[in-house]
Amino acid sequence: MSHYLLAIDQGTTSSRAIIFSREGKAVSSAQYDYKQHYPHDGWVEHEPEDIWQTSLQSCRDALSSGRIEASAIASIGITNQRETTVIWNRKTGKAIHRAIVWQDRRTASYCQAIKNRLVNEGRGQLIQERTGLLLDSYFSASKINWILDNVEGARVAAEAGELAFGTIDSFLLWRLTNGKRHSTDATNASRTMLFNIHTQQWDPDLLALFDIPASLLPDVLDSAADFGECDQQWLGHPVPVGGIAGDQQAAAFGQACFTPGMTKSTYGTGCFLLMNTGDKILQSAHNLLSTVAYRLNGEPSYAMEGSIFMAGATMQWLRDKMHFFNDTAESEAMAAQAQEGLSLMFVPAFTGLGAPWWDPDARGAIYGLTRDTGIPDIVTAAMMSVCYQTKDLQKAMESDGLRPTAFRVDGGMAANNFVVQKLADLLGCQVDRPQITETTALGAAYLAGLQCGFYSTLDDITRLWQLERSFAPAQDKAWRDRHYARWLDAVQRTRTHAGQQATPEARVAQ
Repeated sequence: MSHYLLAIDQGTTSSRAIIFSREGKAVSSAQYDYKQHYPHDGWVEHEPEDIWQTSLQSCRDALSSGRIEASAIASIGITNQRETTVIWNRKTGKAIHRAIVWQDRRTASYCQAIKNRLVNEGRGQLIQERTGLLLDSYFSASKINWILDNVEGARVAAEAGELAFGTIDSFLLWRLTNGKRHSTDATNASRTMLFNIHTQQWDPDLLALFDIPASLLPDVLDSAADFGECDQQWLGHPVPVGGIAGDQQAAAFGQACFTPGMTKSTYGTGCFLLMNTGDKILQSAHNLLSTVAYRLNGEPSYAMEGSIFMAGATMQWLRDKMHFFNDTAESEAMAAQAQEGLSLMFVPAFTGLGAPWWDPDARGAIYGLTRDTGIPDIVTAAMMSVCYQTKDLQKAMESDGLRPTAFRVDGGMAANNFVVQKLADLLGCQVDRPQITETTALGAAYLAGLQCGFYSTLDDITRLWQLERSFAPAQDKAWRDRHYARWLDAVQRTRTHAGQQATPEARVAQ
């Protein structure tokens, strides 16, 4: 009997595998960090071979440490850092360039040129109307174009059908199936800026706009589907791949956000807030994104999303570059050592500002430094920046007429009680933390479980969600307004002139 589900969670800074029971309990796991590459200011790259090897080794180690045979795995689910772009040779399976990571800003000026062109042609809303996204270098389309234009022979090879594009899920699936399957799911496709979320098809007008041959693209399947079979050579036994979803959609799935209004906020490398909008595509007037939440049995469900680029990555910078602590878990205790009524403001625009500002050229800044500022103050301000950025997203959603019916948190930083309490204080609403905060991997496992028959309906998964702790606001509206006003002032000081001119409507909270 196959009793377990294997989730591959391929993230921005590490790859891991978690084996779950049918009841959604983690029984074994393994994880490996891998190297980040920063060739130039604003550029972020990964070696695809590092991604593959760390993912594969994580799977093997999770099986061995749990003393579980691959034959006991009923299905594999894959979840991945979204938008990150790989192009590889179909014959060799080798990437023709390092993966260009979602955080990478090298194509910002190209995107601005495309934006200007569309506005001049009277098609300024084309991309948002078709894809639900805003034209930004965050997404895959401009990254694909850059690789085709900057790797010698790439465009000719692509037009000859010799190359394949994929987000990380597609690349891993290709490797796992030994090149038998070149597929993705609707959630990942919806993050490329090439996928029409209304028709659920690759959009020929957008392919032409970004000069991308259709032959590069993977097939788009449901999030729970037959994605082929992991070849026996990798784990010792063939295992079906039954679920794929981008990491943020997988987290929402793992949080059982299946009805309109249910909202989750994941605190990993970045922070991503998704609100389920059901079968309706709601177009934001305040710089949020519409995206596919999941697609089952050919029926898409949608979400409104706000994307923040730096959350856990800010804490990683404080640890690895500034050496303020050895383990991010130490940061919670450091908050108790910070100055009373901390006035420091940390705007972590290391790779620009995401929603709702969308300012790719902004850079990180700390305001309010004094002679008595110490390391605990800076660390605390960094943690608070995550809460303030989430408040930005809440205000934008409220301006679009949306209010969450439930607010659930997950990801590594959700284990930090200080952060979650301050989040409740700033949002002015109850924040719920589940017993399992690694819901990204869990969501991928649930999708695989739907495909293999472990679960029959979404209600089966909803019943598995369990609350660990609720955080109620401990501060009043006057406190929220006072602190948030100071944050907005710091953001305005940080933004570039171009960014402020490009998105005046983004000042939604003022």
